[in-house]
Amino acid sequence: MYQAILDKDTSFEGLFFTCVKTTGIFCRPVCTARKPKFENVEFVNSIKAALGKGYRPCKICEPVRLPDETPDYIQTLLNEVRDKPEVKITDADLRQRHFEPHTIRRWFLKRHGMTFHAYQRMFRLNTAFKKLQEGESVTDVAFGTGYESLSGFGDSFKTVFGVSPKQGKAQGIIDLTRIETPIGAMFAGAVPEGICLLEFTDRKMLPTELKTLAKYYNATILQGENIHFAALRRQLEEYFAGSRRHFELPLAAPGTLFQQAVWQELQRIPYGSTRSYSEQAAALGRPAAVRAVALANGMNRISIIIPCHRVIGADGSLTGYGGGLWRKQWLLNMERGQL
Repeated sequence: MYQAILDKDTSFEGLFFTCVKTTGIFCRPVCTARKPKFENVEFVNSIKAALGKGYRPCKICEPVRLPDETPDYIQTLLNEVRDKPEVKITDADLRQRHFEPHTIRRWFLKRHGMTFHAYQRMFRLNTAFKKLQEGESVTDVAFGTGYESLSGFGDSFKTVFGVSPKQGKAQGIIDLTRIETPIGAMFAGAVPEGICLLEFTDRKMLPTELKTLAKYYNATILQGENIHFAALRRQLEEYFAGSRRHFELPLAAPGTLFQQAVWQELQRIPYGSTRSYSEQAAALGRPAAVRAVALANGMNRISIIIPCHRVIGADGSLTGYGGGLWRKQWLLNMERGQL
């Protein structure tokens, strides 16, 4: 590993990080900064481990910057699907552009849990569903979104939504998109009323949260665009750049009256500040409900915007966080200007 950092060997990128004891920073293997002596380094296999040992990310190689960034050629495909969902991009089309279909397939399976062709189908059905909701005829929608026959459209629609296109108006839809951040990729969900989900893709509770939202809204969750996503992406980018302290987004966070009160109180915690669970309970006028408050915090499905990361233990410990304690520490450090 030491030889790899001397050689700036790109084949080791993502496999380990170099922690420099004398400066307290950690770097990627390809960092261009002056190399430390061998006795002054230790190696770890994750950003989480480096942060856990108290190291700060290097400002030159930015080891926490978009760890799962979408390659430009993938982003081009995503943009095409979003802008022209009726156009089918086949394996032959990919090869004509000198893209390897198997590589595209693996990338989508890892990041979206489905192949690229399945992603296209889901996006196309999302578009068709919305057109039907707007009053367009089944025939116009079917052929306008790239289907070659009404029967093929009907079968695909029923497979996903469980009803025929004519019965689809009684259904709802939750749009889902993937957003990259400096501390990992997130899934965002939205309904017409606002953002209903913002979670890191590796959160263990994510499948349960998606099922809860789908049941509440009587909706199918599909990849697709939403009127709220552009503002969400912009404001998250501003937040991580340090230029935004308050989010101005409509939120749709179904829950009990108590959960709603807890989540609203979370949004009153100032940027860069922290509050203990007992302090949060007292602010709600329920000083004895500390455990209930902690449970409601854990049920928050809209991370960062509803800032449950700002609540810590009475002794100053980080306690739990659905996105992982290392992310909680990172967010608090960022808001305090300590990165």
